Amino acid sequence: MHSAPFRLVVTGGGTGGHTYPALTAVRTLQARLAAEGRALEVLWIGAADGLEARVAPAEGIPFTAVATGKIRRSKNPIKLASPANVRDMARVPLGVIQARRAIDQFRPDVVLATGGYVAVPAGLAARMCHRPLVLHEQTVKLGLANRKLAASAARICVSSESTLELLSETTREVAVVTGNPVRPEVLSGQADRAVQALGLYGFDRQLPTVYVTGGAQGSQQINELVAAVLPWLLQQANVVHQCGPANEKGLRAQARAAGLPPELAARYYLAGFVGPELPDVLALADVVVSRSGAGTLAELTALGKPAVFVPLASSAGNEQVHNARHLEQAGAAVALTGEVTAAALQTAVGPLLADARLRRGMAERARAYGRPDAADRLVDEILSAAAGRPVTAGTGRYGESSVPR
Repeated sequence: MHSAPFRLVVTGGGTGGHTYPALTAVRTLQARLAAEGRALEVLWIGAADGLEARVAPAEGIPFTAVATGKIRRSKNPIKLASPANVRDMARVPLGVIQARRAIDQFRPDVVLATGGYVAVPAGLAARMCHRPLVLHEQTVKLGLANRKLAASAARICVSSESTLELLSETTREVAVVTGNPVRPEVLSGQADRAVQALGLYGFDRQLPTVYVTGGAQGSQQINELVAAVLPWLLQQANVVHQCGPANEKGLRAQARAAGLPPELAARYYLAGFVGPELPDVLALADVVVSRSGAGTLAELTALGKPAVFVPLASSAGNEQVHNARHLEQAGAAVALTGEVTAAALQTAVGPLLADARLRRGMAERARAYGRPDAADRLVDEILSAAAGRPVTAGTGRYGESSVPR
């Protein structure tokens, strides 16, 4: 039995898509080590104004802020050399010096980087300090930060088998398909608990339920699309609509103005934000209408939920469109891209609501892409990198079992 604590530096964040997979990995590693009688000591290195600066301390994880530089991307090379980009890039060397000092003092067994521009200074410092660097990529294509750090990595843990073919030969040698860690609580929802917690007693349980979400802040585009088809939608289904706190008042007024009959109005639950009830709402949902960020994809495929995706067109590297199309090609979702109309949403959702067999088929194909054990797989790689074990090249370590059918 080991008594020395395992020491982990985590870096990455800016958004939930980079922050929460890291947090899930930390929790999973902590549980794994505790079962072996070992403690885990963690230091999170990030940006003072990033989400991670709030999440880490709230979870009892010590946090160190370093200077970071965000690259504002553009296809125009002149815009890439904008004053803001030049100013931010000048901050990176300072961030590397600060991160190197923190890593030298903490002496971690491994540095885990989950992407976002905040990961670059600590990722570069890990190499200078001769500490194994494990990268985790949530999306199908490597993000900018992970591309910059790839040459320094002992492991590149990717979420999709499709990522492997996009990597260079040398990068592929250290790549492992782990999947994208999903919070365990998301997988343990119960539909009846959602009905009780949210008071959904007007729902007709003989009808399918649609969960509409645009993320924590809501999506004006998705909200407008759903409002336009609401009377039709409520004749086919119950609807839980998470619209974003700033949009709730306006949408409630719109729903009243639509003059819905009482039995249809009772099938519509509008919320600014869905918090602890989310796992139960997902368990209740037969179809999900949402954005197609990496975290959303990981959760919906792990649960095997049929989805109609309305990707955020302005996402970094157009990754949401790429994610949505990737699943659509496998028959595991429907992707609405370009100029999305209310009629297009109706055409996409209608057949799924009308045909339970169609929903089941899409659910099975979505589940084939899901990796509910992704956090455990990522922890395997963290421990393996700490022990200095080589990657089983070409098989993604998990070999055939990780290839969706």
